[in-house]
Amino acid sequence: MIPIKIFISSVQKEFAEERAMLSSYIRQDALLGKFFDAFIFEDSPAQSATAQQVYLKQVELCDIYLGIFGDEYGNVDDRGISPTEREYDKAAELNKTRLIFIKKRTEQPRDKRETVLIAKAEKNVVRKSFADANGLRTAVYAALIRYLEHKEIIRVFPFDASKDTNAVMADLDEEKMRDFIYAARRKRNFPLALETPPEKLLIHLDLLDVDRRLKNAAILLFGRKPQKFFITSEVKCIQFFGNKVERPLPAYQIYKGDVFELVDQATAFVMSRLNNWTGTRSEGNSASVPTHPELPMEAVQEAIVNAVCHRDYRSNGSVQVMLFRDRLEIWNPGVLPFGLTIPKLYEDHKSIPANPLLAEPMYYKGYIEKAGTGTGDIVEKCLAYGLPKPEYHQDEDFRVVLYRPETVTSDQVSDQVSDQVSDQVSDQVMRILSLCKSPSTLARIGEVLMMHSRVHIKRKYINPLIESGLLEMTIPDKPTSSQQKYRITTKGLELLTRHSGA
Repeated sequence: MIPIKIFISSVQKEFAEERAMLSSYIRQDALLGKFFDAFIFEDSPAQSATAQQVYLKQVELCDIYLGIFGDEYGNVDDRGISPTEREYDKAAELNKTRLIFIKKRTEQPRDKRETVLIAKAEKNVVRKSFADANGLRTAVYAALIRYLEHKEIIRVFPFDASKDTNAVMADLDEEKMRDFIYAARRKRNFPLALETPPEKLLIHLDLLDVDRRLKNAAILLFGRKPQKFFITSEVKCIQFFGNKVERPLPAYQIYKGDVFELVDQATAFVMSRLNNWTGTRSEGNSASVPTHPELPMEAVQEAIVNAVCHRDYRSNGSVQVMLFRDRLEIWNPGVLPFGLTIPKLYEDHKSIPANPLLAEPMYYKGYIEKAGTGTGDIVEKCLAYGLPKPEYHQDEDFRVVLYRPETVTSDQVSDQVSDQVSDQVSDQVMRILSLCKSPSTLARIGEVLMMHSRVHIKRKYINPLIESGLLEMTIPDKPTSSQQKYRITTKGLELLTRHSGA
């Protein structure tokens, strides 16, 4: 095969060692060397052409422009433009694949012209930061492998389609699968009947191979204990008192379970710890206070869904949900798909799920709406809420930032202190009890709580409430009946009244 030509561009003086290292590494690596050939200006023979003519010609001939940007801008020509910027502009003009690697800021000030060049590149291309030569080499390797996968020169199964465990059908929860079919039929007109056997469902979702081996996605979606097989598939939720990472921590939870449960639990963690802004007891005769959370629940849930669905499950890192006084940050291991840039996230874009076998069931169950619109929807919902524009960042991990309102009046705070319940479970319990003053289905309770997993709702809330005598079933002799509803008991009503009047 004809080698894929890479042109390595940078300020020669600043990155002399890194340029030589990369050129040698790409040629000598057992895998990369089979597909790529790297060019650096230092390797060009003596010739009559000018230096500018030589390097611009090599840009024309290359398939990939690999730019290394740091603190220095480099020497400039009579028009005040450096060779590095000339090379980048030529690659952009010819629509070459551009891979940009940016050295992390140090104490040394960055040339303002270099800052402008970096900003120009970041608008249109995939970029990755690095701290040292080893980090640069690792980042370049990953980017080139992704390039080969994107061009379908090599094929690597996504994590969710792989079969990395010895899990068997007994490791899956049949109740979760029945719950999935029920919800998918309601939300998306899913074609399978409620009584569909588990194996047929798995085959329909492409979660079972011809040898009856479970794909990883089956465990993440329906596993009894997914973290038994994938330890880092958990979600860590942390609340901080201030605007930076520091102890003590008001709340810290590590959630385990399937992907649906993880989304529901993490969303509940955030929403239960936000201030409720609008509404005071003086606005009406009711004892209850109308609430308006600081952040739109739909945007919070969408951001968490994206983190859980699109994360790199081969990473040793976990999804982290961090609530600061001024913002919510959600981190997930992994990088954007090849060709997708940060600016494109603010608009409708081609859907390239990192874990397609996870994405489809999450769509069926209502966690994902139209493909490729999720990140844009988060922005729209926050702006419509009167909040600052959310931010997306790609460094070692992917990060989304949702900003909380800047201020709240002392009157609002004092009105709400006695009304808010600090404990997450208590908050959800009160909402369930209030709703069930009129008999309510499990589906209706899920809609109010913004939770889609009926299994999680039953196990976490409904069953304990029934056992404690606060709720009762309308058809107690048929607990699994499709007509089953739940209503508050006298004991539950007394608790709700005491809470409302506190």
